[in-house]
Amino acid sequence: MKFILASASPRRREILGHLGLEFTVVCADADETSDERDGARLVELLARRKASAVQNALRETQALTNDTLIIAADTVVVSPDGEILGKPRDRADALRMLRLLSDRTHCVISGICVIRDDKTVTAHEVTEVTFAPLSEEIMEKYVDSGEPMDKAGAYGIQDTASLWISGIRGDYFNVVGLPVYRLETTLREQFGLSIW
Repeated sequence: MKFILASASPRRREILGHLGLEFTVVCADADETSDERDGARLVELLARRKASAVQNALRETQALTNDTLIIAADTVVVSPDGEILGKPRDRADALRMLRLLSDRTHCVISGICVIRDDKTVTAHEVTEVTFAPLSEEIMEKYVDSGEPMDKAGAYGIQDTASLWISGIRGDYFNVVGLPVYRLETTLREQFGLSIW
């Protein structure tokens, strides 16, 4: 089986690499704009677009074979008030997001899409994350570090922000960006395959 990861995310590459899966990265050129306001439907939609874009690109270059399996993912943070938080646009947006999350519990939703031949399967995972209270000084210092700027919700659970996360309920790797349990379950139940 030839596994393709349709993602430019270094975090997703790292997760799959640690699991021992041999794969090739093919970045997806997909439209990530949508008016969808439901987080679960949104991440499944965007993951499907990414996987389909890579499938089409491989088909055009005649690199798509019967043993090619494409994996794509997308992650959003949903604030306690229901606002979908993607990557911050700028410093002010990052600070706004962190203020929304401070001293509250929010949801992180990752959608996956797996394509092999004519079969396409999407799924999603939800993890609850609780932040301790954050001072303005801490939030500004964190944003100025640059770490939150390429991450949904303006934080990465695997970096400095881990210092302020007081609780997590669900799949940790889902928060990082790739729900490995959901992916393994989908591969096993829908495609008769396993990562390991």
